[in-house]
Amino acid sequence: MQTSPAAPRQATRPDTPETADSPDTTADSPDTAVDAGSRKGGRFGLTTATALVMGNIIGGGIFMIPAAVAPYGTVSLLAFVVLTVGAIALALVFGQLARRSPRTGGPYVYAREAFGDFAGFLSAWSYWITTWVSNAALAVAAVGYLDVLLPVGHSTALSITAALVLQWLPALANLAGTRYVGVVQLVSTVLKFIPLALVAVGGLFFFDPKNLGPFDGNGQGWTGGMTAAAAILLFSYLGVESAAMSAGKVRDPERNVGRASVLGTIGAAVVYLLGTVAVFGTVAHERLVHSAAPFSDAVNAMFGGSWGGTAIAVAALVSMTGALNGWTLLAAQAPYAAAEDGLFPAAFGKERRGVPAFGVIVSVALASALTVLNFASGAKGAFDTLVLVTTFTATVPYLLSTAAQLYWLVRGTTDKVATPHLVRDAVLGLGAFAFSLWLLAGAGYAAVYQGVLFLFAGVLVHVWLSGRRRNS
Repeated sequence: MQTSPAAPRQATRPDTPETADSPDTTADSPDTAVDAGSRKGGRFGLTTATALVMGNIIGGGIFMIPAAVAPYGTVSLLAFVVLTVGAIALALVFGQLARRSPRTGGPYVYAREAFGDFAGFLSAWSYWITTWVSNAALAVAAVGYLDVLLPVGHSTALSITAALVLQWLPALANLAGTRYVGVVQLVSTVLKFIPLALVAVGGLFFFDPKNLGPFDGNGQGWTGGMTAAAAILLFSYLGVESAAMSAGKVRDPERNVGRASVLGTIGAAVVYLLGTVAVFGTVAHERLVHSAAPFSDAVNAMFGGSWGGTAIAVAALVSMTGALNGWTLLAAQAPYAAAEDGLFPAAFGKERRGVPAFGVIVSVALASALTVLNFASGAKGAFDTLVLVTTFTATVPYLLSTAAQLYWLVRGTTDKVATPHLVRDAVLGLGAFAFSLWLLAGAGYAAVYQGVLFLFAGVLVHVWLSGRRRNS
């Protein structure tokens, strides 16, 4: 293990805050301020960065979570609380790391600076896999909701076309520049937050305790039930790293990355928890366990009729489109940062209007190919396996990032952590590391096994690039 990598190329990094022509980092400056460092696009303010975090955490999973955890009973609500604490700890760690290294690439940057090129590459590689495979999964799931509004599910060709459109429209928004990415993300987050909040808050007025199931639904004790529910809920918080990953595009990242990470995580947690409580209290437990659309059932129970399915389908499509927009941006950020340091092909490091255009195009193309494979060849088993693998690959950057924070605390070389706060930061780092390890354990043996193979397939890419660098 290397104790320190070669110094990053500070002079060529367009997002380095210390450059002479850095943009104004005033916290209250508008979100549309121009990045004077690159002159090619805008930087995100706190509001947009928070929307990015919240929008990426809240994808389409929220619309199925209540039914998925209902069999375990109301102990799943306790699991939600525990997971929220862990996610906030992870968000705080990302904020501390961003103050030390406010660069685009987030977890990749932290792993490389602490443990060297190989750890940095593994972080970037695993995160990149996570993003584009997850985008394919989101697009496939979105087609199911679209079919409620437009009859596309009866035709394979229409389903493929719809899925590809849902992926490439956010990609085009990204290629238009970071300013447009921020606008789309902010608008989509607000649009999807409103109906979810209405269900979450409105459901409390129709709450009936008789609808609640048993506290321990599976009869294995409350600890066993909480762990089983947590295994499903763990991955609801993927995306907490979104602001850190795009730190170079956030104004005043030393302050705003941490704040956006925490605020976005808390906002998502409130929506998750209140929404689940509302559904638990409005839909009878026996029905909820077998529900295919729990939020639709909750709306129908509250107001009668059958319009809930249509309303929730619209909300789900908005939610998934916003998530696709944010994850498309993140899909290009880790390769971009790695390419800046020579650890990814150089094309990934080229920007257009402040966006790594090549990374966006390649990532969406790979996701599109996987989507076509899923629909056209019926390779559902292979697709599901890859999606499950992403639950493993997403945790690798988390573990390396929290380990990096602990590494700098042990070394005591960072000037960002005062001695009186050392114990507090160590406890926070250990808690975030434990949370990341829990994420890894929740993926299951099969996912970890497959994920390790998938992860280390990238070693050949690292060998090739490292060899070329040494010979140049």
